[in-house]
Amino acid sequence: MIRFYACEENGLTEKTDWEPHYWINVEQAVAADTDYLCSQWGVPESFVENLADVDERPRFEREDGWLLTIVRIPVRKKDDPLQYHTVPLGIMTKESYIITLCYAETEMIPDFIDHCNKRHISVGNQPDFVLRIIFSSTFWFLCYLKQINDTVELYTRQLERSVRNEALLSMMKLQKALVYFNTSLQGNQLLADRIDKVFADNCDADLLEDVSIELSQATNTVNVYMEILSNSMDTFASVISNNVNDVMKTMTSISVILMIPTLIASFYGMNVDVWFASAPAAFGSIILISFVLAAIVWYFIRRARWI
Repeated sequence: MIRFYACEENGLTEKTDWEPHYWINVEQAVAADTDYLCSQWGVPESFVENLADVDERPRFEREDGWLLTIVRIPVRKKDDPLQYHTVPLGIMTKESYIITLCYAETEMIPDFIDHCNKRHISVGNQPDFVLRIIFSSTFWFLCYLKQINDTVELYTRQLERSVRNEALLSMMKLQKALVYFNTSLQGNQLLADRIDKVFADNCDADLLEDVSIELSQATNTVNVYMEILSNSMDTFASVISNNVNDVMKTMTSISVILMIPTLIASFYGMNVDVWFASAPAAFGSIILISFVLAAIVWYFIRRARWI
């Protein structure tokens, strides 16, 4: 879907037609949208093809006078609230053109527009526009990190009561999301560090500092959450191992206790003459002796705290 926005002093205003210095936003791009960008605006096809790869890393790239800036932004699947990942957002600039292209539906872009309008932020300057996009993506990284941390705490409380495979698998998904977030934030940090050297226009120094601070905070946060989640997973793995060991000790102890009556019954079940076999009270006595010996073994096992 292609939308045009006028970069005015009071924010961003959606327009029906394009004029110079307008922002062209393409979200959930389809073939018709990308063909329109290449034919109407002369966007290099290589840029469009690169952005179609969900694993593209953040970087700057130049071709035919265009500058492509790839920023990693966080997204969450609507059908699976535990599926957090990142996708590339392309910002293509040339003279009076500012074009953004993303093949996924995100919560970030509508929030970015709403934030600019509420705060009356002007984003006509190209390097400042890129910085604002990075700043907005960092804000959403932090939002999703908070949601992930809350979910981890919920599953941790559940696992403290009972270890379930579903909770462990969900925590593995969240651990994978944190790895994606960490890698993307590091790439965005490299973009912010180089942006003043890439663009011809000077960027806002205060805005650049704010973006660097937010990126540093998000990177530290994701590292802390990764360590906490990793330690939690290791702890629960140890708990599972201990539970298995306890079960095996109990089963082994029961087997040892039952082995005494089984051994005595085996002796008296042989087709040979056995002592005390012809006594009138042989059966009851043998049963009683078997239970007494089993009780003695159980006492020593309990005393040794095997069960």
